[in-house]
Order: sequence, then structure tokens, then C-alpha cells
Amino acid sequence: MTKLTLDDIADLRAYERERDAFRTHVIALKKRRRVSVGPVATLLFENRDTIRFQIQEMARAERMLRDEQIAHEVETYNELVPETGELSGTLFIEITDEEALRYWLPRLVGIHERVGLVVGGELSRGRAQDVERLTRSDTTPTVHYLKFTLGAAQQAAFADGPVRIVVDHPEYQADVTLTDDQRDELAGDLAP
Repeated sequence: MTKLTLDDIADLRAYERERDAFRTHVIALKKRRRVSVGPVATLLFENRDTIRFQIQEMARAERMLRDEQIAHEVETYNELVPETGELSGTLFIEITDEEALRYWLPRLVGIHERVGLVVGGELSRGRAQDVERLTRSDTTPTVHYLKFTLGAAQQAAFADGPVRIVVDHPEYQADVTLTDDQRDELAGDLAP
């Protein structure tokens, strides 16, 4: 998948003109790319459009006008755009209740190391991104960035499935099979 460049990010006035249509597109896109993984976790598979939306919205919210500011965001978020043969995902711990957060977050330390995709009977563990900034020894953040590299045989098997997301953390286990629509949506990310 092609990485974003500074030229892909519209200036504020141009973005305001396209924002409603682009936002509608990305909401529909994320709906197809979001997978519930058990009762408190969701994995959103990122692509070029979802990452562009994040950058555009950040630039809009923070009123970024200088190329240097936006170039920094492009460089940072491009890490989440999958390379050929990869899928990239944001794992969300989706808990809004304060008491539940205090219960779960200390128990889920290390969950970013225990998420994998099973394709063609072979497990590919997610590789956590930005670990130094996000990881703590006593609690886990509610957001983790993961990349999954699939070998040639897994890539060939992906379109026909089944494809499963597994979490095998001592405090949290889940095993979810992607629907045909989800698999079809993500198969394009693996193409050169």
C-alpha cells in the first residue's frame, strides 16, 4: 500500500470542502474494517484512507498550517499504513465505565503481545508499534497499534479463508472468525 505524502493532505480550506463526503466514506469504511474481539476489545484494520482521515482531523483540530507540522504527522502516522503482505490494526480496549477500566487495564498488561491472525492454519502474531511510548508495567493503554505480516501461503489463503483473530492473554481470550465481507475488504490490503 502506498504511503501518504504531504501532497495527500489537503489544506484546511480544501479539507473543509471535502470533509463531509470524506467523513461519510471513512465511517462506512471503518464499519467494514472493525471487528469485535470478545466483550471489551475491537480491532480496526487501518488503511491509507483511515490514516489520511486521522491526519486531516488532527490538522483541522489543531489548526496546523505549516508544512513542517503536517509532514511530522504524515511521518508518524505512515507507520500505521500497511506494507505489502501486511495488515495493520488498532486494538481498542473499549471500556467507558471508570470502575471497569480500573478492573481491566491492570489485568490486560501485555495484551499487545497476545493478538494474532490465523490464516491457512498458521498463526501470525501482531507486532506492536510505538511500544516504548505506550507500554507500562502496571497498566495497559486503551489503544495499541499492531502489524501482522503474512507469508506468501497465508496471503494466498486469505481470500478463501477462514481467517481468525485470536487473543490468548492469561486474563482475556477471544477467537473470532472474519466474515466473508470483512475478509474481502481486507484482502486488498495485502496486494502489492
